[in-house]
Amino acid sequence: MPDARVIPLSRRGLLAAGGVLGLGAALTACGGGKGEGAGSGKDTKATGSGPWSFRDDRGTTVKLDGVPANIVAFTGVAAALYDYGVQVKGVFGPTTTKDGKADVQAGDMDVTKVTVIGNTWGQFNIEKYASLAPDVLVSTMFDGAGTLWYVPEESKKKIAQLAPSVGISVYDRQLPTSLQRMWELAEALGGDMRAAKATDARKRFEDASARLRAAARAKPEIRVMAGSASDPLFYVSGTNLSVDLEYFKALGVNFVEPPERAKARGGGWYESLSWENVDKYRADVIMMDDRTSTLQAADISKPTWKKLPAVRAGQVISRSPEPILSYDKCVPLLTTLAEALEKAEKVS
Repeated sequence: MPDARVIPLSRRGLLAAGGVLGLGAALTACGGGKGEGAGSGKDTKATGSGPWSFRDDRGTTVKLDGVPANIVAFTGVAAALYDYGVQVKGVFGPTTTKDGKADVQAGDMDVTKVTVIGNTWGQFNIEKYASLAPDVLVSTMFDGAGTLWYVPEESKKKIAQLAPSVGISVYDRQLPTSLQRMWELAEALGGDMRAAKATDARKRFEDASARLRAAARAKPEIRVMAGSASDPLFYVSGTNLSVDLEYFKALGVNFVEPPERAKARGGGWYESLSWENVDKYRADVIMMDDRTSTLQAADISKPTWKKLPAVRAGQVISRSPEPILSYDKCVPLLTTLAEALEKAEKVS
């Protein structure tokens, strides 16, 4: 489970296993042997015709007769593939907001051109998924057990029978590693990785990383806190396990590290605080979760929040705990934090 997650675990029960009828004839076993260790991309084959294979971060090699045409993916994965010129047919995960607009995790995708088989946690319409005749399902993984993000536990076996799956890990590693794996997957799926859009974005990411490293080196005294909010609780994330925070820390950013998170609900991703105790940790800059499932900084009316030095100084920025894994979409994550550090005053 990623850090700062505030969706209740009980929502995993929303899909009843018996609620899907008439799928018996449609369910067929799909191949893919499971090996050891993370995928390296060396077993990837992407040709215009002939067999296709890809070894994912579970060590599972998916083998098909040709390059997958009908791809169904977690929304954030679909958004990353879109940036590399790979169009998916269906998506699951936060795709549209209540007003019908694209969710932040949909990136630049035209959400009207994909079939949404589930828009919130626990939603996954298996009948709609089957109707897409999927060749492969792709999602990220936020644990070391190979759990596919937003694939409901209650129906994962039925889902797995319809098409093989590919998992890209964002667990306990730094952002460049996951970005490289998504790059390899996009290339395997037919993306043009030599296109200027792709290569320029990769160069901009490298430049943004250098900028953040320099900003952190110049302001080592500035403490940054990664937070997320709900109406009853405030969550403080530690850097360990998070693909973005681990990288930012490696670049030299001085983060608040809550020692209690190891004992907190969520297995060490974050520490939960009541709003009365939101000032437990001193911070000069606060990064706030931008996911639509969380309470946004601009909407927090708690008096204790408004009294925080970083809030009073206007030193609050956004953070994407589930980053879209394309270089283009990760550049702003680096530049926003770099700019905040460059301008930050010591207020804690």
